[in-house]
Amino acid sequence: MQIGILEADTLQADIREKYGSYADMFKQLFLSVDNRLTFKVYKVIEGRYPENRVECDAYVISGSKFSAYDNEPWILQLQKYIMQLHQHKIKLIGICFGHQIIAQALGGAVEKSKNGWGAGNMTSHIEHTKPWMSQPETQFSLLVSHQDQVISLPEQAERIAGSNFCENASFQIANHILTFQGHPEFSPDYLKYLVNKRRDILGDEKYYRAIDSLCQQSDAQLVAQWIIGFSCMQSVGNQ
Repeated sequence: MQIGILEADTLQADIREKYGSYADMFKQLFLSVDNRLTFKVYKVIEGRYPENRVECDAYVISGSKFSAYDNEPWILQLQKYIMQLHQHKIKLIGICFGHQIIAQALGGAVEKSKNGWGAGNMTSHIEHTKPWMSQPETQFSLLVSHQDQVISLPEQAERIAGSNFCENASFQIANHILTFQGHPEFSPDYLKYLVNKRRDILGDEKYYRAIDSLCQQSDAQLVAQWIIGFSCMQSVGNQ
């Protein structure tokens, strides 16, 4: 299976040297689950897209420092591409910004959360167990770093998981779209870098809570297994 990574941000050279690009992070995550996977990277932030939408078996939209509601030409172009993939039932995975912009492109709404920044290792509770889940679970934990949230889902979407902090932490549309607010691809070291960078914004209470939470194991590999399992399913009907 070939996965297309739609990069929605460009990290600075010194950060890429230490942690890798967002595409590198996704490659490392998915290969840790299935080393047969191959990848193509498209910097959508620079307007680069597949020549043919079936070049890859599934596409993943990365996180970004931008907001889904920013009036940037590349964001508007990405929304149109999301609608095309949705229309043709092409497998599409959204992570953080990707989760948010998919929701917005298909009729949902995104805004800055009244709960402020989410940072650290956070748990979401599963509302619906799905066939693509490799094992039955009641919750999962992922590293998060966001202040925007999906406040309403597209009409055709089904919420998969949420929490008191983030009501819409994961959703699915039919058999071709799956999204997560959290970051399975982030390492604890990279999340710690982001938390330290935003310490003044977070305030001491959220900062220390986020740092302490990084001692707990996330379910990154489990979620990666889910994403791969979902991407292998036929895009017909509801599951």
